[in-house]
Amino acid sequence: MNTSSLLNDLIEALRCLPGVGGKSAQRMAFHLLERERERGLKLAAVLQQAMQQIGHCTRCRNFSEASVCAICASSSRDRHVLCVVESPTDLAAIEQATGYRGQYFVLMGRLSPLDGLGPEELGLGLLSERLAEGEVEELILATNPTVEGEATAHYLAQLARAAGIRPTRLAHGVPLGGELEYVDRGTLAHAFGSRQSLD
Repeated sequence: MNTSSLLNDLIEALRCLPGVGGKSAQRMAFHLLERERERGLKLAAVLQQAMQQIGHCTRCRNFSEASVCAICASSSRDRHVLCVVESPTDLAAIEQATGYRGQYFVLMGRLSPLDGLGPEELGLGLLSERLAEGEVEELILATNPTVEGEATAHYLAQLARAAGIRPTRLAHGVPLGGELEYVDRGTLAHAFGSRQSLD
């Protein structure tokens, strides 16, 4: 298709979004140009502003316009409990689905030497400093149940124990309302191996 270089640049720019391939990017570009020029201009302005003004919280590494995010600045949050998550998406999921009122630390990834993600890239120096402050009593490890997530949780548990802090891990296993015959083998084996006594 013979299109202008600017249109090609727009389509290519839209492809940076997750799950957006060439066809989807082309549809989005055409839709914006055909029907939503005003909203497209607003999107461009807000996108530019967000890219320039949203940084990371100096305490938890979550996205924030201020140097300290609203969660870290809140006096109503429990400073004795710190939940470590891999991404801001995970933080948002916990906030929306639970009544958790503690604080967070966002790794922005998980330990993965092959991808060049080590302790420095995950901000574990900052986390160690935070644990050394003496306020945190429980470190909740809410990394994903992948090989890298489990390795990261193990590393974080060692950090917590070295600081005299109790590490806990999110429960994994059979989903609420699930039936055993439909649960995959790996999940069932993990749930069976991690069974707990009923008090």
